Amino acid sequence: MNRLSTSWGAYDLTRFPEDPRDQLRAWSAADAYLLRHLAGEEEAAAVDLSGTVAVVGDRWGALTTALAGHARVPVQITDSFLAQQATRANLARAGHPLDAARLLTTRDAPPARVDVLLVRVPKSLALLEDQLHRLAPALHEGTVVVGTGMVTEIHTSTLELFERIIGPTRTSLARQKARLIFSTPDPERAAGKSPWPRSYVLPADSGAGAGLTVVNHAGIFCADRLDIGTRFFLKHLPRARGAAHVVDLGCGNGVLGTAASVADPDATVTFIDESFQAVASAEATFRANAVDDAEAHFVAGDALTAVPPGTVDLVLNNPPFHSHQATTDATARRMFGGARAALRPGGELWVIGNRHLGYHVRLRKLFGNAEVVASDPKFVLLRAVKGER
Repeated sequence: MNRLSTSWGAYDLTRFPEDPRDQLRAWSAADAYLLRHLAGEEEAAAVDLSGTVAVVGDRWGALTTALAGHARVPVQITDSFLAQQATRANLARAGHPLDAARLLTTRDAPPARVDVLLVRVPKSLALLEDQLHRLAPALHEGTVVVGTGMVTEIHTSTLELFERIIGPTRTSLARQKARLIFSTPDPERAAGKSPWPRSYVLPADSGAGAGLTVVNHAGIFCADRLDIGTRFFLKHLPRARGAAHVVDLGCGNGVLGTAASVADPDATVTFIDESFQAVASAEATFRANAVDDAEAHFVAGDALTAVPPGTVDLVLNNPPFHSHQATTDATARRMFGGARAALRPGGELWVIGNRHLGYHVRLRKLFGNAEVVASDPKFVLLRAVKGER
């Protein structure tokens, strides 16, 4: 737990799920800079927060929690299930009631009118583009638009998006390696429609994915082409056995689970990701390729916590090793532990990862075994089997 001090009060904040080993903060200098600006501490008058305040991309709920007592029911819009859960926990810890903020996902309809738009710049430029397009119709001539991010996250292309979709844009001076973005809505500007989602067909050298149509909503990793790790996995994809329960864990656009379903239409596939955009992409990919009576479930959640123990035959996993800008194995560790609990005795976890990550060490501790199925100079594909005990 770590404390964010503001002129409105101090807040004890945590990420989700809480992990005492996790040394990463639940807020950044960019969040603190934006809150100081809103309170009138940064050479400008305080921003009027009496209207509809929309907070986009609030990573762990720091902005929403601080604003909950000072804005009229701020509206958080996030692509992250984990960020949404962290926000709920942080609001409760701060003593706010459940209705102190309205929590929306990037798949929900945004407010019809926004008087203050606050944007925590995401890692994905595509996700920023899509969300600005979705929110632009709700802005008016008097809307205050302020973005925030670390200087390493704000590029010329970032500012060009604000300029093209919202209106005239400028940046602040840097404070503690953070910067603010100020955009003035231009009612005459025709931003056009979002170019997302996008789709493409996998080429013949894509193993079990050859010929599949892949659909990507904004923010999905490698949205214009198949990433090389998934491509390698598809060339060695295990075949489910009849009416097996397969989980595509950290599914992204769902190509692994979809390929498994196409190969074995009797299998039930559960697609799980903490990104709402990813789950929407996986469902679109599955619908574009699977046979009509194939069974699938689509879950935005925290690893395998929503799956009953001992009910899964096969888990396919390409775990992320970043949390926003930070490198961490916390997500992979949680996925591996959840997979072991969810698998039936004899069930298998197949994991693709960069060779240097050393996933085999963790898997051997959890499962007592880890077999190298295939490898190349960059990737290793591992198989761990849950024992009878």
